Amino acid sequence: MTILDTSIVINLIKNRKTINEDLTIITLAEFPPILEYSKFNGNIIYPTRKDLNLTIQLQQKLRKIGKPKSFTDLLIAAICINRNEMLITKDENFKDLAKYRNSN
Repeated sequence: MTILDTSIVINLIKNRKTINEDLTIITLAEFPPILEYSKFNGNIIYPTRKDLNLTIQLQQKLRKIGKPKSFTDLLIAAICINRNEMLITKDENFKDLAKYRNSN
């Protein structure tokens, strides 16, 4: 399955498109109207302890190279990595995280 980031979800809703992809709880927190959108058919993914641990590991690696990220971006990345899911986003911040996809 695919996970959508908040900016993608907002665009899809503006265009009245059906959303079959999954979202993280972060997107729900950033954009609660998704709960009332009748064309949302995906699931909300909650982080696990494994996701939180990977979030910390990613931040440690990124800080060593001088590219720390926000907690929310790291957690979204960790959720996708741990579930081998593709993230659809417009956010350029995730480019630095893509190389860690296969290293964990």
